[in-house]
Amino acid sequence: MIERIIAYLSNNTDAYFTMLQQHVGISLRVLAIAVLVGVSMGIVCVVYKKQQKWVVGFFQILRIVPSLAVLVLSIRFLGIGMGPAVTALVFLAVPPILMNTVAGLEEVPFFMLETSSAMGMTPLQVWVRVRLPLALPLMLAGIKTAMVEIVASATIAALIGAGGFGQIIFQGLSVRRTDLLLVGGISVAILALVMAYLVDLLERLTLRYKYT
Repeated sequence: MIERIIAYLSNNTDAYFTMLQQHVGISLRVLAIAVLVGVSMGIVCVVYKKQQKWVVGFFQILRIVPSLAVLVLSIRFLGIGMGPAVTALVFLAVPPILMNTVAGLEEVPFFMLETSSAMGMTPLQVWVRVRLPLALPLMLAGIKTAMVEIVASATIAALIGAGGFGQIIFQGLSVRRTDLLLVGGISVAILALVMAYLVDLLERLTLRYKYT
């Protein structure tokens, strides 16, 4: 089995790195959109408390829907390729970022907000200098969770021609080759671990005070 895996990687090096590039590209696109949507909606939920249960509930319902089902629906409106794959994965990735953003912002002690206002900070300065920095650890935890889920689920992109390691996995399923399944599965697992490590590294660089 190991010999077959080595032989596949040796004979398909260019194709393998092309799939790696595609998988990383899809994952980063989805993460960027999910962070923008999740953080923005999290702030909206904290500012407008009455809308929080509706917004959170909406995205939680979307998370229950399988990515494959969202993918099929997206194909009807967006066709095949990158668009429907990104759409399906964004629905999967937004909830953990949204929930952690809300939790992080709501855990900021009220006395710190009052103190900041008493020092003459404007509401915008309180958000930028106090609320968001203090909520950042939980926000990054949500981003890391979303990143791992995105990388693991991005294999479905291969179903509609968007590329990625899913091509190896589905090829292995179609021809019943365990070596291809192992190559694809292990590659996705390693990539997910690397992405999670990079988010951890970003946290250490951003929150140096926690590690000194």
